[in-house]
Amino acid sequence: MFDVWIVLLILFGISLVISSIGFKKFVWFLSVGYGLSIFGCGIALVIIYSITKNINLTGLLASTLLIVYGFRLGGFLLIREIKNKSYQKTLKESTKTEKPIPMFVKVSIWIVCAMLYMGQASGIMFVMQTRTFTNFFDCNVIEIIGVSIMALGILIETIADNQKSRYKKIDPKKPAMKGLYKICRCPNYYGEILMWTGVLCYFFSIYNLASWWMYLIVILAYISIVYVMLNGAKRLEGRQLKNYKDQEDFMNYIKKTPIIIVVFIPIKSLLNSKIIK
Repeated sequence: MFDVWIVLLILFGISLVISSIGFKKFVWFLSVGYGLSIFGCGIALVIIYSITKNINLTGLLASTLLIVYGFRLGGFLLIREIKNKSYQKTLKESTKTEKPIPMFVKVSIWIVCAMLYMGQASGIMFVMQTRTFTNFFDCNVIEIIGVSIMALGILIETIADNQKSRYKKIDPKKPAMKGLYKICRCPNYYGEILMWTGVLCYFFSIYNLASWWMYLIVILAYISIVYVMLNGAKRLEGRQLKNYKDQEDFMNYIKKTPIIIVVFIPIKSLLNSKIIK
């Protein structure tokens, strides 16, 4: 069995290498680099715990879901930036007034992002590192629930992204308001939060075995990614109000549709939030 700190260092190193793509385009630290880093961490977990022969069915499924999630998200974001002219225009407008980012800031963001991605994947790693499985099918109920929530989150996020892409092809000048977008204005972010809630739930399957510092890493990573999603939802809300405020159907839509759902709690608006910057 590898030492837990060695595995954490491996996950951190993988995240550092992959997320360094952000030096080419700063936004990639938190977009393409994010997705592909999670993809790389998922592969590492499968390899490491297959070698040590301490992986069960839910551990394999959870790690595989990280791979699927990271590959889909990283690929989707990369293709969107390359092919989606509407998104390219939005990105260009949002960054054209920004000043050049100093290198020390880029390096700091790079390291912090790599630590975050390591922390996000660590919830799954700690279970396989801490538990001793009697056989491959030695799974408990909390693990099964956690993996199921992860899968549901990925499914929701995938459907939401596909629906939005389809609606934008039909009418680039209107926001998506149908399908999952009837439930909330950011169902892709909701799926993301749900996915990491599943990882958190999976981690709590070792609530009686985990050390305090494991709880600290996993919970801090979870709070951080939820904050990032809420921040993204707030910025999107601001852009939508600016771009679509003259569309009556959109204004009626936002009156009855929450901007995002955090697990099961709908949030009507984030524009006036002082916590989410």
